[in-house]
Amino acid sequence: MKGYGQFCPIAMACETFAERWTPLILRELLAGSRRFNEIRQGLPLISRTLLGQRLRELEAAGVVQSQPLARGRGREYRPTPAAEEFRGVLERLGEWGQRWATAQFDPDNLDLMLLMWNVRRRIAFDRLPGRRIVVRFDFRAFPSRCRSFRTSWLILERSGSDVCL
Repeated sequence: MKGYGQFCPIAMACETFAERWTPLILRELLAGSRRFNEIRQGLPLISRTLLGQRLRELEAAGVVQSQPLARGRGREYRPTPAAEEFRGVLERLGEWGQRWATAQFDPDNLDLMLLMWNVRRRIAFDRLPGRRIVVRFDFRAFPSRCRSFRTSWLILERSGSDVCL
């Protein structure tokens, strides 16, 4: 990561937190994503190379810890207490964005898969019944350029979930 060359707590924090994509990577980790592909699912426009680089940088900064998966290839990523302290910053940043971001309702920013990914992560899986549940979502007001993706399903089980467009 590049530095600002300033002995200032804000500048030093920004050297870790304010890199492109880093706040969104932390959002994904703090929302429960643990594997590379889960994190990337919530950041569909980030390249695999850049995501890997940012995760390594966050690990070197002590914000993320990782360990090899018990079975198979890949790693599991977890936020450290340092990352948890960013939670409030991210929440305030989101509040500011809701209040002041002018392009938030731009139809070009609509991504049905990302919306469903965010809905899925708010499910209390431990409160689901023992059988599979399928929930259908119809987005009638979705822009016409997305007509083929106006219906989506969440497939929910206690062991996890899947999103189908």
